[in-house]
Amino acid sequence: MHRRSLSAAEAARVLGISLDTLRRWDRAGKIRVERDAANRRVVPFAEVERLRGATGSEQISARNRFRGVIRSVELDGLLARVEIDVTEPSRVVAIVTRESAEELGLKAGMSAAGVVKSTSVMVEL
Repeated sequence: MHRRSLSAAEAARVLGISLDTLRRWDRAGKIRVERDAANRRVVPFAEVERLRGATGSEQISARNRFRGVIRSVELDGLLARVEIDVTEPSRVVAIVTRESAEELGLKAGMSAAGVVKSTSVMVEL
């Protein structure tokens, strides 16, 4: 018999979020969870797929795409501010000069942040 849902920990891992984030989303109504006989959270596969969105259909050279769930939409005149909670693990790759890498003392295992510079961010469903 096939399982129709995932444990909260499994769902969080598939979505690329922490278990704490999944719990917060549940309390905020951003994710639909069910409870098992022991009152533990279980997440239906359909809900995980809804949050992950379509995969494999995108055909574009840009690599700075971070799938997520819309957190808020603020409308103001002709503009809308859309905030997206990223739900999948991502890897940011930067090409920097050797001089910069040496100046910063970059080494594998160090903590760092990748900053994406762009003139615009588009919303894709």
